[in-house]
Amino acid sequence: MPPSNAITLADVQCVYSGPEARLWELIMGQQIHIGGLPSSLDLAEKAQIAAGTRGVDFCCCTGAGMRFLARFRNVAQMTGVDATETMIQVGRRRCEEEGLAEQITFVLADVCASGLPDASADFVWGEDAWCYVVDKPRMIAEAARIVRPGGAIAFTDWVEGDEGLSAGERERFLRFMKFPNVQTLDGYQSLLAANGCDVVHCEDTGRFGPHVDLYLNMIGMQLGYDALKIIGFDQAMLEAIGGEMRFMQGLAHAGKIAQGLFVARRAG
Repeated sequence: MPPSNAITLADVQCVYSGPEARLWELIMGQQIHIGGLPSSLDLAEKAQIAAGTRGVDFCCCTGAGMRFLARFRNVAQMTGVDATETMIQVGRRRCEEEGLAEQITFVLADVCASGLPDASADFVWGEDAWCYVVDKPRMIAEAARIVRPGGAIAFTDWVEGDEGLSAGERERFLRFMKFPNVQTLDGYQSLLAANGCDVVHCEDTGRFGPHVDLYLNMIGMQLGYDALKIIGFDQAMLEAIGGEMRFMQGLAHAGKIAQGLFVARRAG
């Protein structure tokens, strides 16, 4: 795994308690991950998420992934684990508004130490959020601990691409995104295998570049006023954010960053 920078869990909590979270949701919708609904459907199908099962969403944010699973896969019960209280409060309210509060519960905790029982879930789920976790080996071990034998660990995440990042590119990318570090496809595959899981899918979805193109077009062509309102009409700040996103766009199209998709099953 590439070396960590100085970003901590407290920094991530600050992001998702403030305007940055609202800005990402403006651009990406409630499903704050690359690809939105089609990405979720693809992951659920490859993981064979079945009706009536019980799952845990690591880094669940406002619970959009859990609401998707309840509606589109008829999952019986979801538990979301997230370390940011503001996101959990919003998520509980949205679940109540959509009539899903009985199926979905939230736990305020670090995903590296969730406190959930051993082998208590049919699957562990995540979408483009584990890049915010400092200790990824510990997180994967926790996911393997709470999923039952034969159960799935299914997630997408932002990873370093096959072309690799230079030290300067990595530092700039991590600083802008508030990521402590990023894994690689091989890195996550190795962590899953080391924790007794058989990897079924490990792939670059190819979605990253086209979707960053979309987000930049949305801000430039339609959502400029809305974005400025979120950040107090600070035009210099919006231009700086746009510059960092264009930098990220270049990395994506060069194959230096990617959205990885992973499905593994706990042996036993």
